[in-house]
Amino acid sequence: MNSAGPADVPAGKGLDLIPFRGLRYDPDRVGSLSAVTSPPYDVVVRPDGLHHLESADPHNIVRLILPQALPPTVRNEQAADTLHRWLAEGVLTTDSEPGLYIYEQRDADGMLQRGIIGALRLSEPSDGVVLPHEDVMPHIVADRAALMRATSANLEPLLLTYRGNGVASGTTTVIERAAQQPPLLSTTTEDGFSHRLWAVTDPADVTGIQQDLARRQALIADGHHRWATYLRLRAEHPSPSPWDFGLVLLVDTARYPLRVRAIHRLLHRLPVADALAALGDSFRVRHVEGPLSPALKALSIAAAEGNAFLLAGDGAFHLVDRPASDLLARTIPADRPEAWRTLDATVLHATLLDHVWRIPDVPEHIAYIHDTAATVAKAERDGGTAVLMHPVREEVVRALASQGVTMPRKSTSFGPKPASGLVLRALGH
Repeated sequence: MNSAGPADVPAGKGLDLIPFRGLRYDPDRVGSLSAVTSPPYDVVVRPDGLHHLESADPHNIVRLILPQALPPTVRNEQAADTLHRWLAEGVLTTDSEPGLYIYEQRDADGMLQRGIIGALRLSEPSDGVVLPHEDVMPHIVADRAALMRATSANLEPLLLTYRGNGVASGTTTVIERAAQQPPLLSTTTEDGFSHRLWAVTDPADVTGIQQDLARRQALIADGHHRWATYLRLRAEHPSPSPWDFGLVLLVDTARYPLRVRAIHRLLHRLPVADALAALGDSFRVRHVEGPLSPALKALSIAAAEGNAFLLAGDGAFHLVDRPASDLLARTIPADRPEAWRTLDATVLHATLLDHVWRIPDVPEHIAYIHDTAATVAKAERDGGTAVLMHPVREEVVRALASQGVTMPRKSTSFGPKPASGLVLRALGH
């Protein structure tokens, strides 16, 4: 299945990617490169995963992207102090010349992702160059903005996709030629993914990449909140400035398709019994046999026919589907495209959360978790309800983005996501 990425735009009107001097760990100053990396900040399952990463190495990047000082008001100062100390100690070093960075991920199942990391000129969605497909939560944007202000750094790249022509040309030619050379770094993380990084500093190669990308339009696959943060911080700094650009990984998904997975919801304060009772006759509810894998298969079958959700947290699995048409008509805005109105995430938020369960979309009530088993385990441990989702088809994401229609936040999880900690970008004060 080919992954999403909008169409080309006129030459010179598309992506503007520039080299930068990357900040990278000195492998002689850390236990191992794998021990200092982390998933993106919003994928770390807290607190379990956070504590695991913090204990993996005293210099793990999680100490910058998720500082844990108390009180919370000093967390960002802690991250800034940590970054400055690591620079002073040589734990992080600045590459000698600006470059673009080729990044590769592989897993044992044959997944291969290659893309280019650079500083991308920021643009508004209305410019039609970088298209979002999900809404964002203002408090997360504010949190990320405070951290970036304090550190004056882009600590982890966003994942953006674009569509080439499916063959090795332009950017892909440079990427695949470089991938035959010894990398700057190579490591394998505990999830089984191998990671390699190369620098592109040859002026002809950089120019070739820039000319190719100047005709491309990108879709934000992962990092909507950080992109919104980039835009907020750009507005705070008179142009021209380093804040006019943000750190991204661009992947040609005609050449290297991504995976699209669902992001699940954990309803902290709603027990499963109460969630089911509130449904009444407005949805069909069926008990499905576990364990998790066959229960998800049942969800997949039901989702092929319409809106469907899998509830868990009480030691069982409950398939919820076939919402009443009159309920949908009353609760879902009619002024959006049909593809948006029929999304599972739309029905979940507009119908179930807002109308049936009356749960506000705030962290005290709802957590967004990428890992399916972790969502169920937390619900069972805490007495809440796990709402397991089925992935959205990529063509739906692409079609809505091209119409300027954003999906409910945390509707999709594109991957594999770039590991945090392999290359950072300092902006200066």
